[in-house]
Amino acid sequence: MRSSRRGTVDPFIVMDVMEAARAREAAGHRVIHMEVGQPGTAAPRLAREALARALQSDPLGYTVALGLPELRSRIAKLYGDWYNVDLDPARVVVTSGSSGGFVLAFTALFDAGDRVALGAPGYPSYRQILKALDLDPLEVQAAAENRFQPVPEDLAGHDFEGLLVASPANPTGTMLDRPALTRLVEAAQAKGAAFLSDEIYHGIEYDRKAVTALEISDDVVVINSFSKFFSMTGWRVGWLVVPDSHVRQVERLAQNLFICPPHVSQVAALAAMDAHEETEANLAVYTRNRELMRLGLPDAGFDRIAPPDGAFYFYADVSHLTSDSVTFAQEILDEAGVAVTPGLDFDPLRGAGTLRFSYARSTADIEEGLARLKAFMRKRGLARV
Repeated sequence: MRSSRRGTVDPFIVMDVMEAARAREAAGHRVIHMEVGQPGTAAPRLAREALARALQSDPLGYTVALGLPELRSRIAKLYGDWYNVDLDPARVVVTSGSSGGFVLAFTALFDAGDRVALGAPGYPSYRQILKALDLDPLEVQAAAENRFQPVPEDLAGHDFEGLLVASPANPTGTMLDRPALTRLVEAAQAKGAAFLSDEIYHGIEYDRKAVTALEISDDVVVINSFSKFFSMTGWRVGWLVVPDSHVRQVERLAQNLFICPPHVSQVAALAAMDAHEETEANLAVYTRNRELMRLGLPDAGFDRIAPPDGAFYFYADVSHLTSDSVTFAQEILDEAGVAVTPGLDFDPLRGAGTLRFSYARSTADIEEGLARLKAFMRKRGLARV
């Protein structure tokens, strides 16, 4: 059987790490999960209760392609509550997770062969989805002195039809402040390029509030999801905010590509948006875990890190320890029982010398994981005494 060139995308290495960790657990070993960017908590209680009620009285068939009107309105209200942005609910498109949002946005904005600029390190599925759609990812190497966020100077001399940034970013957790984000929006618009802002980690912030691109311009596309802040990874529900001029085009694509987002997930998502006590409690756990990691990783010998502004990751330079982060991560799993993600997922050029550590799990897991990492590194003479 023939196969398409579009299907020859790279594997998502963190999923391979998850499978290796699962196999180790199946063999009877306890694994501390620092590899996956997934909250250790369930969907909010209000979300689960709302769905239980709906299952008793609602057939939960197709919704309209753009999503439940009440959910779109509630998402628009969030922008007023969080950012003081007056957002028309008509511009909100509910999607099958942020991944579905990327497919819709990329398909609506770009033609085959168009170039979309991305900062590296960055979320690996950006470039793989672009490749699968016959688009050309242009990865620019973001500098450590810029906290691995792209700046307009990184884009000088490049032609591109789109620019995608993330703040807080995966894998680094670093954020763009308003002036920095404004410069990037203006750089894209000066080229006539579309600007896309991945805001999936908004709400998980520590010392300052994240800035939405909608505070700067209406002529942008924002991608977000219920996966992270609302602890709903497996529910596969997210959203886009698009300019007025693109709503009908995105709607036509959504009708044909997805019909609609999962109805059950939309019901749960609507209720989750009012689960303030649980989301604040989760944020308190991440805050505690971040502090433990900030102190514990250097103590274990992983001292080339920058404290993240948001999300729940630390990105560590381990190039002085290894030139093969995939093998190093496997050794950590085999010998310490801690699953971590090799940096090659996020940066094909420099990722052989980096690791990502997630602290999205329980505080007890983070404490045990750090102790295991320190013992592993002590055996190699690399941990602090």
